[in-house]
Amino acid sequence: MKKFPSLVEAIDDLRKRGFTNDFNLKESCVVCAGLQLELQPEDFEIVEVHRFEGATNPDDSSVLYAIEGKDGHKGVLVDAYGVYANPVSTELLAKLQVKHDQV
Repeated sequence: MKKFPSLVEAIDDLRKRGFTNDFNLKESCVVCAGLQLELQPEDFEIVEVHRFEGATNPDDSSVLYAIEGKDGHKGVLVDAYGVYANPVSTELLAKLQVKHDQV
C-alpha cells in the first residue's frame, strides 16, 4: 500500500481513484450526509487505511479509511484516534479495528 506524507495528499489520491463521498461516524454506522445514506458495518468494506500522527502535536493524530459500500458508493472517513476518538458500537469498532490493525 502506498504511503502518503500527509492526510491531504492521501485524500486527494483517493478522490482521484473514485472515493468521492465523505463519510462520518455515528454510534452504530457510517453516514454520508450528501447521499442521505447510512451504512451498517455489514453494508461496507474498508478498502484502505492510512494512519497519520502529528509531527509536533499528538492531538493531530488521525486515521483515514477508504470505504466502499455494497451499493457501490465509495468515499473517505477521517477519524481522530486516541483521546478524541468517537464513541461507536462494538460492531462498528470491530469493523474499523480489524483493518486498522493491518496497517
